[in-house]
Amino acid sequence: MRARKAVRWLLAASLMLAGPSVVRADSSESKPDPAPSPAASPAAAQAAPAPADTGPRLDIYGFAMLDMGYQAKQNDPDWFDVVRPVKLPAFAEEFGHDGHFYAGVRQSRLGVKGFIPTDIGEIKTIFEFELFGTGVDAGQTTFRLRHAWGELGQWGAGQTWSPFMDIDVFPNSVEYWGPNGMVFFRNVQVRWTPWQDGDSRFVVALERPGASADQGDFAGRIELQGVKGRFPLPDLSAHYRHAADWGHVQLAGIVRQMIWDDINEDGVDLSGDATGWGFNLSTNVKVAQKHVVRASLVYGKGIQNYMNDAPVDVGLENNPGNPVTPFVGQALPLFGLVAFLDLNWNSTWTSTVGYSMLDIDNTDGQSDDAFKKGQYALANILYHPVPDLMLGPEIQWGKRDNFRDGFSSDDFRIQFSAKYNFKQSVGGK
Repeated sequence: MRARKAVRWLLAASLMLAGPSVVRADSSESKPDPAPSPAASPAAAQAAPAPADTGPRLDIYGFAMLDMGYQAKQNDPDWFDVVRPVKLPAFAEEFGHDGHFYAGVRQSRLGVKGFIPTDIGEIKTIFEFELFGTGVDAGQTTFRLRHAWGELGQWGAGQTWSPFMDIDVFPNSVEYWGPNGMVFFRNVQVRWTPWQDGDSRFVVALERPGASADQGDFAGRIELQGVKGRFPLPDLSAHYRHAADWGHVQLAGIVRQMIWDDINEDGVDLSGDATGWGFNLSTNVKVAQKHVVRASLVYGKGIQNYMNDAPVDVGLENNPGNPVTPFVGQALPLFGLVAFLDLNWNSTWTSTVGYSMLDIDNTDGQSDDAFKKGQYALANILYHPVPDLMLGPEIQWGKRDNFRDGFSSDDFRIQFSAKYNFKQSVGGK
């Protein structure tokens, strides 16, 4: 009895700690897992009533991870240990000379999952953080919230994976950021799962909105200083997943409203709005019962902040002949691609090889050096001497193409990583 009470207090404490979260609605603020297993994500399933003899349980888990490597080229130093095409130079030697050694433990992670039986089902919670600083903490080793989530039955609430994404597309790589053409966003949301059958399901969510804009050639214009963004409605997302013995296929969609108001009184009206929308088709396909193809295609407009590595959602377009509204905002179209193969040679050796791409249709008001296209590729061979230890090297490549000045830059790295997992359960039967 005392053990059960102790577990309940630990669960309550974890929920209190997971209270207010601060996460920008920007894909650069939400980062993928370094491992392909979906086990680290919160369950989206309905919670069946727990057996009467099962008590509350607390799972404490995580890993300590070292990343060490050499970068042949250069990128924004705040992102020294990841491959992000949007952070590659937009002009020659933007970040100095080429050639950098790097090392860090920023992927290291700690999480707590709780399971509390009730008369109407099992309450499931997850509180998880890592050490990879972003936003104002970019480049630092500091705590960052990943998940603060709870669910009971068909309903869940908090911060976790957006239904618009498919975490199972993420490959078994050691590069932290992951494929640039992948939908990837942990967002604050309320989620409903009206139907589930095994791993097949239908999910709908209302998500916290957010977006960003590129002033491009008009940056610095005094007329833009009084233009303020506004999001009167939540983003609406949903997905349907069909799972079978061969793997799964998932189709996801999203729709969102973006408004900007011109509060200046200067005879110019730059107020406007745009509808963002997108579709994401993803799959896992088993090959020879032990290898896995992970792939996705995404297309949409004004959904850049849901992508793993994309710039702004809205660009400015010239509006000639209209002195009242000389330029307007347009939701930027994008196309993303992910194609990876995870090879599980045996219980101790695995490999991954693959490619990803993101292409954006820029507006004519964006600057010549605006981001146009990014590419990403890697290959590795990883050694697992015991189940909770992983070691191995990985080669990584990224490339950036600018909008219309003809400039491009690339990056090549070789990285070695070591990952030590841990897990302990308290309570239960």
